[in-house]
Amino acid sequence: MRQIIIEPTENPKVMKFVADYNLIPGSVELDRTSDISEIPLAQELFNYPFVERVFITANFIAVAKQDTVEWEFVAESLKNIIEDELLANPRIYLQKKKEMYQIYAEMTPNPAVMKFVSSKLLMDGFVEIKNPAESAEVPLAKAIFDEFEFAREVFISDNFVAVSKDDSVQWHEVMVAVRAFIAEYLQNGGAISNLVPQKHESPVEKIINRDYTDSEQKISDILNEYVAPAVENDGGKISLLEYDEISKTARMLLQGACSGCPSSTATLKNGIENILKQFVPELVENVEAVNG
Repeated sequence: MRQIIIEPTENPKVMKFVADYNLIPGSVELDRTSDISEIPLAQELFNYPFVERVFITANFIAVAKQDTVEWEFVAESLKNIIEDELLANPRIYLQKKKEMYQIYAEMTPNPAVMKFVSSKLLMDGFVEIKNPAESAEVPLAKAIFDEFEFAREVFISDNFVAVSKDDSVQWHEVMVAVRAFIAEYLQNGGAISNLVPQKHESPVEKIINRDYTDSEQKISDILNEYVAPAVENDGGKISLLEYDEISKTARMLLQGACSGCPSSTATLKNGIENILKQFVPELVENVEAVNG
């Protein structure tokens, strides 16, 4: 096993991953515009959207990240990738290895929920499992519930799994174990879901079973364009559930990390309500949240 040591640098955006032998003669500096077709290690590292540049020289690999994540949550994941790649490709170039799932953890605004992001797409759409009894048709969720007693809910969407925990543990105590479990499960070919994923364009279709009115469609379009991307980035989902034209109140369905989040109400009142008032002041005066 190739051993890698993590070394901080004077630049807080850059971390060094030091090997116990010389990797290449000379050096190579890569960014997202570089040709990395013959450098499998770089291909794996750039699967992570927060990786901006990779510098390889002598016996170390330096990785520059964006400010969207902290090293404490991703350094170990990158170390694991580099160790695996060096085991398969000791000299960096011209060797290939099979595509692997790589998982890193991200905090969400909800302290009970941690988001585990995959380098590969997990599903086109999303499924939400509110408790273990509902997990029979979602093998990945069932495996998480069976392995971790503290797991309360599982939300799988696109390339991430958001896990909600109870109060018996803190995430810093169990985050590494959950990340490793999900990565191993996926790498071993474990099934993700037998259910047809709900589509992002109409996530409450099965609940309300009706078409939006013209007013509701206008509100939903604004949500999808200006609000949904940020909410989904935090491991959640927000959708228009219903609209009361008399009181001009829009009721929102919160799912995933947003459901039950202490900051959800404040976020809706201070952010989403202001956006809707700005774009459709004739339609919306109030916003209410409904936890999914």
